[in-house]
Order: sequence, then structure tokens, then C-alpha cells
Amino acid sequence: MPPIKLAILDDYQGIAQQHFQAIDPSIEITSFPETLHPSHNDGDLEKLVERLKDFNVISTMRERTPFQAPLLRQLPDLRLILTTGLRNAALDVKTCSELGIQVCGTDARHNLPKSNPKYPVPDSTTTHCWALILALSRHIARDDRLIKEGAWQGPTLSTRIQGRVLGLAGLGRLGASVGRIAIQAWGMQVICWSTNLTQEKADEQANGSGLDPGDFKAVSKDQLFSDADVVSVQLVLSERSKGIIGREDLQRMKKTALFVNTSRGPLVDESALLEVCEKGIIAGAALDVYVQEPLAKDSKWRTTKWGTDGRAEVVLAPHMGYGEIESMTNWYKENAENLGRYVRGEELTAKLSADANNAYKA
Repeated sequence: MPPIKLAILDDYQGIAQQHFQAIDPSIEITSFPETLHPSHNDGDLEKLVERLKDFNVISTMRERTPFQAPLLRQLPDLRLILTTGLRNAALDVKTCSELGIQVCGTDARHNLPKSNPKYPVPDSTTTHCWALILALSRHIARDDRLIKEGAWQGPTLSTRIQGRVLGLAGLGRLGASVGRIAIQAWGMQVICWSTNLTQEKADEQANGSGLDPGDFKAVSKDQLFSDADVVSVQLVLSERSKGIIGREDLQRMKKTALFVNTSRGPLVDESALLEVCEKGIIAGAALDVYVQEPLAKDSKWRTTKWGTDGRAEVVLAPHMGYGEIESMTNWYKENAENLGRYVRGEELTAKLSADANNAYKA
């Protein structure tokens, strides 16, 4: 086996290298924390090829740098891609298989904290979702900025969420987790919609969350956006769900309503969301995900003076729903252990197959 040359991508916090070095100090490691994205920026494909052409192993964060056929076919030395999680829609696993490139993810579920079945411990994304809802409704980011600038209270008061209506666009594992907290912590009513959601399925999710049948109420898409005081997006991104939340949906929301997205940016018509925020059609939006990531420095999300001149309040986070030190450490530790198996010629774990990835192209 030739010497291992490892490229670490998208490790913004610089925590991955120590885990790989612990496996084998002879591994040649180079980190590239600055994300290049061919679908977002002309010329990034050429830059990626130049950056990665000499590496035989690449560690990449889930759905950051896309690895599609035009890139993969120009990396002749690449033999192994290590990613996080058990799927990565930005990876063309089928082409990897054709080229003899192995792809492995992580399965850190055994590292999750143990919980009482009656009081399950929320995952990182659920926690982040509620942090954003509370930050937006209570003006935490705005008031923090005002105090540090020498001012005191801001021009508007907080928005009540307790006892109000939470609308979940999507009722999978994450949606049910967010909805359970809404009911148990804030006494909210929870209404839900997705393309194939029925009341029977909603009741199954309620039961699995320790709640009663009917606690999650399945409604139409129109009713969800019309009735909810807080809309939270919890859908999975695929080609079918891309842009599933459009202009008409957002314009149907109450003027006092809040919109939160911790799932994926392309689920929402971003130009329509910008419009309803700029016109103050809704009270506020809290976003952790965007169509283009990282956000361009001249993005309207970055440069608009939100919360002034009739505009909605906007809270932005840099796609950190997953970003707990414990989770990241476990993921990179698993990646490093798999690299050790690769070096020793052993069977790899958490292999990704083409069937495990949806058709969405990042």
C-alpha cells in the first residue's frame, strides 16, 4: 500500500487531525477548512481537482463539499472517502463504486447519552431548533447586540410561544422530537403536515414519543401555514422535496408568525422567504441552513438590516444543528478507526451504498 495522504475537508473547528494522527503518525495529513462548491461558484471544480488530485483518502463533512462524477473522475489516486453519518446526499456513491472508491460513514448511536424512555434525551438538531425558536421569539441576539452597543431595550417586545400553535412541516424522528418538547415544555398545540402524512401515522409518532393519540394533529399544507404561530421545517431533502415550501405557503402565514428551518435550505423557495421577511409579511425567521453554504459575504441574509423599517426579525446560524463537540469527536474518532482498518487491510464498517443515498444532487 502506498503512503497514506489524507485530506480533511470542512473541519472548521480543527478537531479532526488529532484523531487521525493517533491512528498512525506516519499518515500525511492536510486540512482544508475552506469549503469549495462547484454548484455555487464557477471555477470551484477546477480548484477542487487541483486541491485533491494527490490524495488517496479524503475525510469530508456530510453534505458540505459535493463529490459528483465530474470531480471523482479527475481524482485517479482516490481510494477511500470518510464521511459523517450513514448517508450523504452530496456523494455520488454509485460513481465511487464504479471507480473502486470505498465510502464509509459513521454510526455513533451507541455514543448517545442513555435516557429514560419516558423522558428521552433530545438530539443535537432538536436542541438547536429550540434554541433558534427561543432566540427569535425573545429577541436574544438583537438585545445582546443592543446592550453591547450601549443601548438598553429594543423597539419591540417578545413574541409568546407558550400555549400557541407549532406547525411541523415533516413528522419524522426530528419533527416528533421537536413536537414533543413543544407540548411538554410549552403547552403548545402541534399540527403537522407532509406529503404522505395521515392521522394514523401522526398517532404512531405521538405514541413513540410518549404522548397520546391526537397530540400530533395531521392537517393540510394550507392549514399548517395558515394556523401555525411557529412553523418549523423538519423534512428530508430529495429531488421531490426540493422547493416544496413556496411563495404561496409563506404568504399564507400570520403576520405574527415565526418561520424556522434547521433541515435543509433548498426545501424552501429562498427568494420567496427573503421577500416575506423584507416586506414584514411574517414577524421573523430563524435559519440554520441555506441554499448556498457557506453564505456568500454579499448575501442579503448577511447584509440586510433586519428588524428595521418594517422588516422581519432574522436570526442566522452557520449550519450548526449537528455541531456538538461530543458528536463531532465521536464521528472523527470512528472515521479514524476506519482509516486504521483500511491501513491494516481489514474490513471497513458503516459502508455507504448507492441505495442508501437519495437522488438529490447538492
